[in-house]
Amino acid sequence: MTTPIRRIAHLDMDAFYASVELLRYPQLRGLPVVIGGGRRGADPISAAADAAVFPRLRDYAGRGVVTTATYAAREFGVHSAMGLMKAAQLCPQAILLPVDFDQYRHYSREFKSEIAQFAPLIEDRGIDEVYIDFTDAEGGQRDGGRVLALRVQAAIYERTGLSCSIGVAPNKLIAKMASEFRKPNGVSVVYESDLAQKVWPLPCRKISGIGPKAGAHLEQLGIHTIGELARCERAFLAQHFGPNHGAWMYEAAWGRDDRPVVTESEPVSMSRETTFERDLHAVRDRSELRALFTQLCERVAQDLEHHGYVGKTIGVKLRYDNFQRATREQTLGFHTCDAIVIRRAAGLCLKRAPLERRLRLLGVKVAGLVRRDSPEARALDPAAQPPPPPLSMPLF
Repeated sequence: MTTPIRRIAHLDMDAFYASVELLRYPQLRGLPVVIGGGRRGADPISAAADAAVFPRLRDYAGRGVVTTATYAAREFGVHSAMGLMKAAQLCPQAILLPVDFDQYRHYSREFKSEIAQFAPLIEDRGIDEVYIDFTDAEGGQRDGGRVLALRVQAAIYERTGLSCSIGVAPNKLIAKMASEFRKPNGVSVVYESDLAQKVWPLPCRKISGIGPKAGAHLEQLGIHTIGELARCERAFLAQHFGPNHGAWMYEAAWGRDDRPVVTESEPVSMSRETTFERDLHAVRDRSELRALFTQLCERVAQDLEHHGYVGKTIGVKLRYDNFQRATREQTLGFHTCDAIVIRRAAGLCLKRAPLERRLRLLGVKVAGLVRRDSPEARALDPAAQPPPPPLSMPLF
């Protein structure tokens, strides 16, 4: 019997949070809508309300960040993780809606349940994306997996009213890239023989795992596309990016990835970090560091909410101007995903770290994760918990 060709799909819901909100408020379709800021309480806006009564981004004041935006808002340059105040400069007329994680998790369960009817080997990658092993699933080999992808896409839309984009390829690395080729509501199939035509012309940053810093370094070296990266020598990449990461970049450029679809995998931690454009000092740049530190804590809290986790070990990571590193952490007596609690605990960790030298990088981590609805997770309301010790000195 012939061994079937490996076919892996990456499914990504289209502007997921915003699309769920448009199910609630269909009158906002086609308009720039931004989701972000505080969590939704009692919804004061009727589902039938005129678009004119919705709050506008121009009136927002605060340090919140964009969770997602409709494609109409993205045309103005608005994107996830952007500060809402910055987004307001780009698209002041956008409608601003608060996040509703309970609703998003409901639709997440719905679309994943529908996928399981067609292909049971699913790797959950968050609230709005999954990898699916099409290899042995019915229709998974027809037209390179396109037939099954279209069936899954149609079934999800029929059940939820939401659209998704799917990339099918020989492995997870290329499938993830392919799911971006025809967004929104597209299906893209990539074969091994398509590497030079469909993958190599793409920017290096399209490889999941090549971040802003590595991308900028590659640009400085005159390497702009994946094809140019593939033509580099392994030793050259190892020299500039280290032996492990350099070897991985070489393999990725050639489209090689043997990672399996993992059906059960739980993260042990979630973190956010930022490398500063210039080195910052804890005293002389206190106001700037305070704002950045608070934003990191808020983004970690949003990530936890986004994926449905809570944690109890809060940590900070620092890299100084001499490239030395320091980490500190504290374990709470309860699990949380609350940004205020994370901010206070992380601040206490900072108090125990050396802050005499200038900082190049600052990061915040939450570990000891459990599912928010698991028996291990305790009450999430910080007011119901013993408060952490007061700070004896201002930190950032």
